[in-house]
Amino acid sequence: MRAFLFSDSLSAFKFIFCCTFNALFLKLQENYMSVINLISGPRNLSTALMYAFAQRDDFNVLDEPFYGYYLKNTESEINHPATADILRTMDLKRDVVINSVQSLSGLKHVFIKGMAHHYIDKKPDFILKWDNIILIRHPEKLLISFSKVIDNPKLDDIGLKKAAELFLFLKENEETPIVIDSDELMIDPERYLKKMCEKLDIPFSKNMLSWQKGGIPEDGVWAPYWYANVHNSEGFQKQKRSQKELPKHLKPVLEEAMPYYNTLKKHILKND
Repeated sequence: MRAFLFSDSLSAFKFIFCCTFNALFLKLQENYMSVINLISGPRNLSTALMYAFAQRDDFNVLDEPFYGYYLKNTESEINHPATADILRTMDLKRDVVINSVQSLSGLKHVFIKGMAHHYIDKKPDFILKWDNIILIRHPEKLLISFSKVIDNPKLDDIGLKKAAELFLFLKENEETPIVIDSDELMIDPERYLKKMCEKLDIPFSKNMLSWQKGGIPEDGVWAPYWYANVHNSEGFQKQKRSQKELPKHLKPVLEEAMPYYNTLKKHILKND
């Protein structure tokens, strides 16, 4: 009789323990914050957007966390500035990066500034759990700016083709991303950020509109080569239109890029 009662008590204890554990686990899952994943190409105001989110107390920001993984696992014809430092200081395994993002999201919301072409997988299922934003810019403007640092980029180097592919991948999985445009943003940055925050279901903060000159601790090691404009800024400010024309050797790249840009342009969030 005693053994029978003990067995029942033990079973009851196990049942209560399992229920309590499952409830706590589910509660922890609910408490994970949002991961906002900005999918961009180079020279798109993506760094300025990262700086905007870095001004919020409720966000951690990550600067191109998949860059090392991308360089380690692809063969690019272009010479990426600071390649050795990137490979030395960054996580080079995709799953390690993903786990780091997940860990951070247990503390605060996470904003990832990333390049579209850094997503090597054809179907990166892990981004389906994130709130994805695709940032685009007219490829002619992008190429003129990009060619100041990289002389001879190819279509794959500017991320626009990959961004279009990721858009379709996300849409097919019923996770259609928000598409934003750098020119639309600059019409009225405050209004556009408010629209973005509304879409993301997070409150807008006026802190997002300004920052101190000189960079932030989260800047990637490549910042000295790319971030001069944002380091000299104190907020969103219109850049002077470049007088430089698109180099002739990049016109074929522009022609290749336009169909992908036009595909995404149909879906951009308007600033009105």
